[in-house]
Amino acid sequence: MSHEIEEVALQVSAAEVHRRIIELGGAGRMEEALALIHPEVIDHRGGTSGDHHGLDAWKDKWEHMHDGFQDVSVTVEHNVASGDFSVNRYTLRGTHSASGRRYEVTGLDMIRVQNGKLAEHWALADLAAMGRQLSADDSVEGPAQTDTGRQIRH
Repeated sequence: MSHEIEEVALQVSAAEVHRRIIELGGAGRMEEALALIHPEVIDHRGGTSGDHHGLDAWKDKWEHMHDGFQDVSVTVEHNVASGDFSVNRYTLRGTHSASGRRYEVTGLDMIRVQNGKLAEHWALADLAAMGRQLSADDSVEGPAQTDTGRQIRH
């Protein structure tokens, strides 16, 4: 990690860490984004896979996050931060590579920052809406799900 990134990480708010990780990741600057993530990060993914621990698990998630998709983008619509926590409401857009069908869904994620680095992460995305948009049958419906496919009871 560069000394400059390390110094910046220790001086910024949770909202700024959140914003920078999304910005750097979206620009393909993964190593710089990873420098803002705590080595012992906990990614609360739920579902059958449970929580993922450590920077290697985070790297693996990022390496495979967009498998089968292209033109993926995240637009932060609203951010609320308090102390060590930052929450984003965002719009996720992309194209399914095989079918060419586009999707646009809403999601939420929350992080906890410790010593200027992302230490914990929680996320929800409307994967049911994504499935309907990518399906050849537009009448397909399903429950809202987390980013790991665990159903959310309304």
